[in-house]
Amino acid sequence: MKIAKNVSRLGTEAVYNIFAQTKELAKQGKDILDLSLGQSDFKSPKHVVDAAIKALKEGHHGYTLPNGTIECREAVSRKIKNLYNANIEPKRIVIMPGGKPTMHYAISFFGELGAEIIYPNPGFPIYESMINYTGAKAVPYNLMEKNDNSINVEKVLSLINAKTRLLILCNPHNPTGSFTEKSEIDKLAKGLLNFPNVTILSDEIYSRLIFDEKEMPTLLNYPNLYDRLIVLDGWSKTYAMTGWRLGWGVWPESLIDHVFRFCVNSHSCVNTAAQYAAIAALDGPEDHLNSMRKEFDIRRKLIFEGLNSLKGVKCNLPGGSFFIFPDVKNTGMNGEEFFEKCLHEAGVATIPGTAFGKFAVHNVRLNFATSRENISKAIEKIDKILN
Repeated sequence: MKIAKNVSRLGTEAVYNIFAQTKELAKQGKDILDLSLGQSDFKSPKHVVDAAIKALKEGHHGYTLPNGTIECREAVSRKIKNLYNANIEPKRIVIMPGGKPTMHYAISFFGELGAEIIYPNPGFPIYESMINYTGAKAVPYNLMEKNDNSINVEKVLSLINAKTRLLILCNPHNPTGSFTEKSEIDKLAKGLLNFPNVTILSDEIYSRLIFDEKEMPTLLNYPNLYDRLIVLDGWSKTYAMTGWRLGWGVWPESLIDHVFRFCVNSHSCVNTAAQYAAIAALDGPEDHLNSMRKEFDIRRKLIFEGLNSLKGVKCNLPGGSFFIFPDVKNTGMNGEEFFEKCLHEAGVATIPGTAFGKFAVHNVRLNFATSRENISKAIEKIDKILN
């Protein structure tokens, strides 16, 4: 059979291949500590699970609108108002089966031959994958140039030209754990006023996982960008709901009809009972989130201190998300070699930095959203193979 060329340009996420490897090694009787997956060891809040069960028992088993129930979209609108004092009408909100459809649709709307899309590198691998799929030119901005891996506003703005259609941002950032503060985002928003034809996709999926009592500098704070701003957020990370496949996007009014058609043509609608759970998560108490974030804060400091104690390893203290991105260059290995050694000799699963982009040759990503015990054991095991 003859498959379309653009399909062969799709990339993947290394985490799934590594996950399969860890399962296979575990089957062989090997003890593997998995610090590769992008999810936490917390369970979804009980009141959220109860809301889904209640919805199922009450017979909410049918289709909903492709863009999500009005009740769910109103709940998102209320949450945005509560968090950021931003007024986003429910008609501009689209409920998605996870965060990836918002990326997929946004990049598909603007990516084609002759177009350019700017994205963070290292970054979530689906950005580059989808850009390549559309035939657009993927233009990376190198987050390894700054010591703290935050966004270099001047560099990003310098990459924009007449062919630029879309700029992708991610803050807090996966995989580095970096956090770009409001003062820099203010500069970026001001600079973007000089480029009115560039649409912005702001991936804010880790917006509620920020440390040191800092506030999220969401791009929803800049109404003068609303006519070309797409914001991606959701439930997966904030409420430990990765397997529920729930996300939301805030879109410019001019794109809503196009998004609606994409939803109709791809997934029809989001799981009905899950949307009831989503409302419960947004409108309910946040004790679960506060406890989780407090625990993550302890774990990030534990893994930061542990990694920096290892021979040849150095890293920054993450400002957000639940990832840390150490530089292992001084071990005499690159990230890929370090990953292999950790997995097969120490029994610790990480992800090589190049899985997130070509500029992260000397890095690996670790997830600290696992138990303190697992973090300490992982550091001990890695220490043994480095000495």
